[in-house]
Amino acid sequence: MVAAATPPHAGPSIETLEALLDVTYTWGYQDTREKLRDLYDKAVRAQWIADDVLPWKTDVDLERPMGPENLMPLFGSDIYNKMTEKERKAINIETFSWTLSQFLHGEQGALLATAQLVDTVQDLDSKLYAASQVVDEARHVDVYNRYVHQKIGFSYQINSHLKTLLDMILKDSRWDMKFLGMQIMVEGLALAAFGMIRQNTQEPLLKDLTAYVMGDEARHVAFGVLSLRDYYRDQPENVRREREDFVFEAARLMRDRFLFQEVWEKTGLPTKQCMEIALHSQAQQLFRQLLFAKIVPAIKKMDLLSDRQRERFKDLGILQFENWEDPLAALSQSPSGATSARL
Repeated sequence: MVAAATPPHAGPSIETLEALLDVTYTWGYQDTREKLRDLYDKAVRAQWIADDVLPWKTDVDLERPMGPENLMPLFGSDIYNKMTEKERKAINIETFSWTLSQFLHGEQGALLATAQLVDTVQDLDSKLYAASQVVDEARHVDVYNRYVHQKIGFSYQINSHLKTLLDMILKDSRWDMKFLGMQIMVEGLALAAFGMIRQNTQEPLLKDLTAYVMGDEARHVAFGVLSLRDYYRDQPENVRREREDFVFEAARLMRDRFLFQEVWEKTGLPTKQCMEIALHSQAQQLFRQLLFAKIVPAIKKMDLLSDRQRERFKDLGILQFENWEDPLAALSQSPSGATSARL
């Protein structure tokens, strides 16, 4: 049923994008944005060293399911039902590696985008916080790289939908589009995905790793909301519509990236059929919808949830999250047990 796995085409190891970016000096050292300064202070105090806090010596049993079986993208289908137990374990390992590989690639995109924010934001507190996030993102790239290649043993190339979104963010010269694309859309989805993984996995190293990364990601989303929540209120209609269109396109790309196309291609399973199964799987639909639980309330808080956008979010199956918890209500509790802080 499952063909012998061969490494997916890796592609070039280096890729260069041409991007326009304004570089902004900030001479108003005494001008302070209190809430961003508070967020920066929290970020400085919450730094962690992977070798000190994570149990890297933990053996990872790859044949042990990383979550409930019904969350497997092919679960319940004729293809899945005809698989042997050995084949199901093999597919579980492949989808596990694919998922963690996409997190790794997304974290590198966040590293590059946040470094751009240091250059382009116009106030000192934003520059300072963005610099602290660069450190966070570098740490995230490191820990996911180590987990994928040392514990799983192989990785997947970046999914085309994720690559398209990251390129859109990195090439755009406007500072607010970088916030909107990375801090709100990509980081908001990551925070929700990490939460579901932490809740479902029984693998101790991954559970701990995810908990520490989540503590950072909660601040990253808060940075985006604090920076944009009043900005669009005073913008002309054409600017708001363009941002709403970008948000919708980003949401569509992020939904479609979780169809595991590269896994089906690598393992020799019928790609289009498996993508259709994953698209219509009830459990996978719920999983993809829950990924937007942090994003939709943030979009609403920034006044980018017009009636037109509500209809499009309804079509994506994510409108029900508009009244969920305000992403600025509290930062996630840190793994060390520090008390959550209101902004």
